[in-house]
Formats: sequence, structure tokens, C-alpha cells
Amino acid sequence: MTPAPDHAPEPRDENATGPGGGDTAPRLTVLIAADTFPPDVNGAANFAERLAVGLAGRGHDVHVICPAADRHHGTFLEQHDGVTLTVHRLYSTRWPLHDWLRFATPWRAEPNAERIIEQIRPDVVHIQSHIVIGRAVVRVANRRGIRVIATNHFMPENLLEHTGLPHFLRATAVKLAWRDAAKTYTHVAAITTPTRRAAAFLERSVAVTGVLAVSCGIEAADYTARDDRPAANRVVFVGRVTAEKQIDVLLKAMTLLDPALDARLTIVGGGDLLKQLQLMTVELGLAERVTFAGYLSDAELRRTLTEATVFAMPSVAELQSIASLEAMASGLPLVVADAMALPHLVDEGVNGYLFRPGDSRDLADKLTRVLTAGDDEYLAMRRASLQVIEGHDIQRTVSVFESLYRGEPVASAADA
Repeated sequence: MTPAPDHAPEPRDENATGPGGGDTAPRLTVLIAADTFPPDVNGAANFAERLAVGLAGRGHDVHVICPAADRHHGTFLEQHDGVTLTVHRLYSTRWPLHDWLRFATPWRAEPNAERIIEQIRPDVVHIQSHIVIGRAVVRVANRRGIRVIATNHFMPENLLEHTGLPHFLRATAVKLAWRDAAKTYTHVAAITTPTRRAAAFLERSVAVTGVLAVSCGIEAADYTARDDRPAANRVVFVGRVTAEKQIDVLLKAMTLLDPALDARLTIVGGGDLLKQLQLMTVELGLAERVTFAGYLSDAELRRTLTEATVFAMPSVAELQSIASLEAMASGLPLVVADAMALPHLVDEGVNGYLFRPGDSRDLADKLTRVLTAGDDEYLAMRRASLQVIEGHDIQRTVSVFESLYRGEPVASAADA
């Protein structure tokens, strides 16, 4: 991402058309409201960026409103994946219990949303959460009669670890968080979330109906799957190094693998538990077998996935898991927790295995099944992952949202 100086958007051409899929409808001015956006590294931020890039690539006038990543706030032209986006970055403050998370100032959010919406006059706004910016944008859009679409990436458990709340209060906090979410989600035209399981969960949690499952999607063509079996047994995890990912369960599982497998683990990502888990790795005698790679460039990440043998995701709070999609696009079998939305990615024994959440022994057993599978069985799992990923193409996702923006009926576009 490369910021550019403040610059007013070009005047709208009401007769412009989008090039995607033969679309002849006038282009839209779309405002994407996100409480996290690159350079933040997380699934919600990555999806918002991919969606914005995909829409801009089809000729739409795309604006993003999000927190500033540092002290520099204002309107910028930014390069994202080779596409120029107009990004309105609001003054923000870092959350003191998190290493990078920043929030726009709540009492300034609505006046800022009013100003930006008055300036760009969007046809539709698409919020990525209800927390600060999303809430403010919905209020302004409702007053102005602008269509609002919401995508929920929010799981209270993913934030509670960074609040300092004692554990005995967290169940109550979760209920209050969903009650607060309902105040925003009941004022939008349509709600989406990445999977049908996540949609059903959201309907129960917020007491709404008709939530659509729309995959976050990835550019599968950007990833490379090798045709053969890697010579070494390499396990890879990609994601935030935080409590909800339960990486400690994966580390313990590594100690239970047969030493003869000589399995190595690469952990890609950073977070507040990095030092703690590095120490744990030493205590478990895994220092020579576990690599903490930190944040990688896109090219380095793709190369790491291509060279791996199996992907592991022990998290219990995934609404989809973009990292798992990227692994499948790289032809990797998956071993993931049987929790939240992860099971919809795995056809048991076909492209990988599910393990009991929090159970290191079961995780080790399922990893062993993949690592000891015969060549024919292992390569069949790789091919199965590549087949599953075909339903998660980002262009399909962009088309669904274009229809939602225009008020056209759509069906859920994600696997159960």
C-alpha cells in the first residue's frame, strides 16, 4: 500500500459501464466502511481490500473509509494490488492492549461519515463491521436514504482477549456485544457473512433472518500448487499469533508426532503472543523444528504455501479463514478444528481432516494421517482442495455484491 497526497475523486460518469461479466449497468459509487484495513493484517482487512480492488477493476468509483494506520489522517489515493483507491483515513488511536489495532475516535466518526458521504454521494455503502465506523456510516446513510449492505466479520471472542476482562465476565460481554451489533444490523438492507454456518450463527446471535452466505473469495490464480509430493514433511500455519488461534494446541501436537516423520512447522504471522509462544517452543523441545516466520510478503507467503505439505488451523473462532482458502488454492490438504466455519472447507478424508477443538492428541493423529498417506492418497487430497477452491473465486464474490448493491435478488454463494 502506497499513500498519495490528498486528491479529490474525478467526477462521476453516469454512463460508464463495468467490464466484469458483460455488465452494462451504470457504474456505482461505492463506499466501503471498515474498522480495519491494510496495512492491518487480518481476514476482514484483506477481504475489504480485495473487494474494493475487484469493484474498482470493474469500473466502479470505490471509496474506503477506515481508521488511519498512524498519525497521518485525511483522504489519500493509495495503491492496492496495482489499483488506485480513494481511501478516507480517520484520526485513530491505538488500542493499548493490542500491538497494532487502532480505532477511529467514536465521537468524531459520525460527523466524519456525514462529511465524506456528502462529498462523494455514494449509491450504496457497505460496512464490514458495526463497531465504530460501520455504526456511524449506517446512521448517516439511513438519514439520507442510501442503501446499506453489511458484511459481518465480527466474533466477540476475537476481541475479548485484548480487553483485559476477567474470564468470568466474558460470557456476559459476548451477549452484550451481540446485542450492540443488533442495533446496527437491523438497519441495513442485507447482511452477508462468509459461510452458511456463520450465517446461521449470526441469525441466532443477532435475532435477524435472511443472512446470506457469500464467500470472502480469493484470487486462486495467484497461488501455485505443485504437482508432486514435497520431499520433506512441512506443516504450515498462517494467521494472527493471538490467543483465539490456539497455536499452543498445534505446538503440543508437534511434540506428539513420530520423530521418524521429521515434521517441521512454520508459523506465518505476528501478534501479541509471539514471544510467549517462542518461549513455549523452547520449553517443549521444538526449537529446531518450529520456525516463526513473522509477516511475509505476498510472494514469500505463496512460496511458503507451495512448498508445504499440510496446512493446520487450530482456531475455534473463524468465520471463514482466508488463510485456509489460500492453502487450498496452493493444493494443500487441511487439518482444521471442527469449530465455527472451518468444517465447511473440509470433506473428511477427501481433502483433509477435522480434529476436536483444543485436543492436541487428535490434531497430531490427523496430521499423521496426512503425513503418512500413500502418494496416491496424498496427491488425491491435493487435487480435492483445488476443486473446493473453485467455488471461492473473488470474481464470483464481486458479482454477488454488485447485485446486492443494485437491489437485485441473490442466493447464498458459499458452501455449507
